[in-house]
Amino acid sequence: MCGFFGIIGAPGTRVSPDIYDGLLMLQHRGQDAAGMVTFDDRFHLKKGTGLVGDIFQKRNMERLRGSIGIGHVRYPTFGGGTAEDAQPFQVHYPYGIAMAHNGNITNFNELENYLTHEKKALLNSTCDVEVILNMFAVELGRQGVPELSPDVLESAVQGVFDRVKGAYSVVSIIAHYGLLAFRDPLGIRPMVYGRRKAADGSWEYAVASENVALDIIGFKVVRDVEPGEMILFRQGEEPVHRSLGSPKRRPCIFEHVYFARPDSVIDTISVYEMRRRFGVKLAERWKETGIPVDVVIPVPDSSCTAAGTLANTLGVEYREGLVKNRYIGRTFIMAGDGERNSSIRRKLNAIPSQFEGKDVLLVDDSIVRGNTSRQIVELARQAGARKVYFASCAPPVKHVCVYGIDMSTRGELLAQDRDNEQIRKFLGADHVIYQTVEDLTEIALEASPNIDGFCMACFDGKYVTEDVTPAMFAHIENSRTAQHSDG
Repeated sequence: MCGFFGIIGAPGTRVSPDIYDGLLMLQHRGQDAAGMVTFDDRFHLKKGTGLVGDIFQKRNMERLRGSIGIGHVRYPTFGGGTAEDAQPFQVHYPYGIAMAHNGNITNFNELENYLTHEKKALLNSTCDVEVILNMFAVELGRQGVPELSPDVLESAVQGVFDRVKGAYSVVSIIAHYGLLAFRDPLGIRPMVYGRRKAADGSWEYAVASENVALDIIGFKVVRDVEPGEMILFRQGEEPVHRSLGSPKRRPCIFEHVYFARPDSVIDTISVYEMRRRFGVKLAERWKETGIPVDVVIPVPDSSCTAAGTLANTLGVEYREGLVKNRYIGRTFIMAGDGERNSSIRRKLNAIPSQFEGKDVLLVDDSIVRGNTSRQIVELARQAGARKVYFASCAPPVKHVCVYGIDMSTRGELLAQDRDNEQIRKFLGADHVIYQTVEDLTEIALEASPNIDGFCMACFDGKYVTEDVTPAMFAHIENSRTAQHSDG
């Protein structure tokens, strides 16, 4: 999962400070690497591994000149965790294009072979956006490198939609022309845009993975970028919108379960309200067990909202008994189990008075690999809990994600080949419950009648693109295993 931010300001403005602030608001979407590119009469690029505040120093910001720019925060999925894979990426022909994205290409190998063998392109990374960027350049080149126009760009984006499969929300600078944004035909990954008035009275526009990145710098959200939509932003002009084909909305449900900030609104759905509903439904499931509890304690932070409504529905006290060190990254999106495990105990500490002698119901957003959950159960017992129960706001994760979430191998998934009792024993809990797929579906569809359905492939195995095959899973597992063995 990644986050991006793009902006086109009024002529003569400097947008790099706004990009920096926007990326800080998206830091939760990736802590592996970050980058920024701006344009005046040339591209100015800075990217590297680490957090936003560590990468962009004063000297970097001073040279990131221009009134148009894009930025990115990244965590690795199937690519590596090196600076070479940090976004944005650039090509200098045709026109000069820089690009960043959020998502994952499912036919990466096919396109990589096409670009390297047929188009003789040199790809310098394992990052999906470099493939999308080069495919976009190829589609522009098919037209004979004409004068740019919305029609020319629409044809190129349509070519990308026809060839590139998977999930991708994309923002791009086209040198001396404008800012281009487009979202895959199923809208799997989020994308929103907004505007604000510049000092000269003109409109400035920005696009981002989540609206919180726009809010912080004074942009008012216009709307989500629609699935299969292209939007062109140019200085002093109204945006040009083009809808390509007849898209079906299939946004990723895991954005609401875990990744997005609670103050975000994705595809017109409040993440906070969605998580409140998760808690109510989960409380109904817990009531069926007949097990009394003394206190409900969330695993911070993404489960806090659901835990609050769960406790209220049960009529049980809600306590924040686990304190989070906010200077440790999100353990789910760390690259390897060794790094994850060593970070969990540095990340969370228990308040013993909230656990001692109590029957505690721990609430988390999900259980993926189970390593974090097992250590949290152990932490609760060490703090003096009499009984430790565990509730997951999401259903069992039984299938790998091929759309940009790091669930790369089936063997890593705790629920892939275990029943509920085996999971309970692995976690060391006294009882474990999950949200059901049926309840999750009901909650999601009630929240937005305008959405045709959600991608829940990690829970139900129903992949929303038609190109997902056993061979693809084998490649993902082989690539991930090789990546782990390399370091």
